[in-house]
Amino acid sequence: MNGHVLVLNNDYRALTTCSVERAVVLVFLQKAELVESIPDRYVRSPTARYPFPSIVRLRTYVRVPYKRVMITRKNILRRDRFRCQYCGCREKLTVDHVKPRSQGGRDTWENLVTACTPCNNKKGNRKPEEAAMPLVRKPYRPSHVMFIRDYIGILHEAWKPYLFLK
Repeated sequence: MNGHVLVLNNDYRALTTCSVERAVVLVFLQKAELVESIPDRYVRSPTARYPFPSIVRLRTYVRVPYKRVMITRKNILRRDRFRCQYCGCREKLTVDHVKPRSQGGRDTWENLVTACTPCNNKKGNRKPEEAAMPLVRKPYRPSHVMFIRDYIGILHEAWKPYLFLK
């Protein structure tokens, strides 16, 4: 029973993912309903077989406080897809302040980017415009839905409408 199942709140918003085993238990206990299953795959018991879940929806609404993604080095690398935001390479990655701390730059999602060591050294204590090193992509605050997608890696086609990826 390897795999991940997308868990939706009662209003069809993505909450999290769980194991197939946990999803089957939620459906069996009638705490969740099956929204999508994987065709031609089943969870078997000695006397019955159940559809292999891909997406389940909770029967009751779960109030979740605003989910903030913690600003960590690993999450910045993940947001930038492990690529330097100046040259696009994937080697010797560090975290760089777009506006340097010495010029009042802060540790925020909008001011931190992934950079390779050569680009970080070349940019030095300057802004990208001053160093003539434009960013490949403007830094942004990621949503928790993006991290659900990236945490799992392989994304099922059926999940896309619920993760706003169509």
